[in-house]
Amino acid sequence: MRRVIHAGEAEPGAAVGHEPGLLPALLPRRHRGRRSWQPQQVRRMGSGSEELSLVPLHRRPELLEACAELLGEEWGKSRASRLHRLQRSSDAFPTCLLLLRSRSPAEAPATAPAAHEGPCQLVGHVRLSRVAGRPRDLFVESVVVARALRGQGYGRRLMEATEQWARERGFGCLHLTTHDKQHFYAHLGFVLGEPVQNVAFLSPAIPTEVLRLFSAPPSAATVTKPRVPSTSPPLLLPPAAPPPPPPPTVVWARGVLAESCGQNLLETPHRDAKGLPIFWMKKDI
Repeated sequence: MRRVIHAGEAEPGAAVGHEPGLLPALLPRRHRGRRSWQPQQVRRMGSGSEELSLVPLHRRPELLEACAELLGEEWGKSRASRLHRLQRSSDAFPTCLLLLRSRSPAEAPATAPAAHEGPCQLVGHVRLSRVAGRPRDLFVESVVVARALRGQGYGRRLMEATEQWARERGFGCLHLTTHDKQHFYAHLGFVLGEPVQNVAFLSPAIPTEVLRLFSAPPSAATVTKPRVPSTSPPLLLPPAAPPPPPPPTVVWARGVLAESCGQNLLETPHRDAKGLPIFWMKKDI
């Protein structure tokens, strides 16, 4: 059965002043219970060797069309809309990261390959954006692996490479949403979390206090009313009825009002903008 790995598409997040770079080979090497990313080559079943790398899309603009096609196969939408969102990728976030596979000559096709099937084949895509009020957190979205390569462990490698990329730039936690792949992310170490707000295209110079204003629920805003001088003594009102019990905690999650309460990997109280159940997950990296 083919596995579709994604966290849903959402509006991208805000800016930060970290300088990303190209990661060389990012294949996992296990050493007695601990895992680290080391440049290496991995032998696949009955074929030549391969090498994976994670690069920002804006460093490989020639792959823009192939990336738009990859996303279009999964989520549709207009080609112009996909290209517009992908072209926003930058070092200052949101950042689109591509997992590329370099194949050996033995694996190269005999005929002229397509742009995404050449020596550097596009394996997967993920987009990272900032989280309001949490300067060390990132929001993960638009996670997808090429359909022809699913079921071969590339989804795990894409997420592990993304964690390494974020960790090397000083970030400490990843957040994401999923409709039906919560068990996959749980195997990667993600746990159920609460909704967060990702903010689009803020300058890295904006302080954290300003970011918190974007993440505060509308009820937190206060309205100042003009003071009217009193011309007569205030009237004595009868005792007020006791207040009702407090409502459940309410948060704004990416523009969607959601209640914060208990959840598990089988049921969630959260809903997306279309009213569908959605799982919020996070991982400390």
